[in-house]
Amino acid sequence: MQLLQWKPSFTLGIASVDTEHRGMINTINSVYATLEDEHSELEVDRVLGEIHAQISAHFALEERLMRTAGYAEYAEHKNSHEELLDQIRDLMDLFSADPVAGRALLQDSLSNWFGLHFATFDARLHLQL
Repeated sequence: MQLLQWKPSFTLGIASVDTEHRGMINTINSVYATLEDEHSELEVDRVLGEIHAQISAHFALEERLMRTAGYAEYAEHKNSHEELLDQIRDLMDLFSADPVAGRALLQDSLSNWFGLHFATFDARLHLQL
């Protein structure tokens, strides 16, 4: 089952960013499927590490583009990136400490990571770039 599906409204018009956004949706769906299928804790831990690495790399790309363009909301957008990465690390720690509670919280949080950030910060970035 897919949690998120690509929508044309997600397109920013920057090929590298759009490609990474599609990849993040696929990775979030993989994490969700892993949680739904009740895979081992090691497998969930592996896919969480993968999503953290992928999102970190994506945020670095976005931040470089914003700096290059002199984006006025750079500091606020970067702060949102840091908060999201902190949330992911906290969820990874919770999952390691308590897999049952961590699994439930992850399932509730996955779609929000992409949707909320995209609908607010990335939508404004799209208008500027």
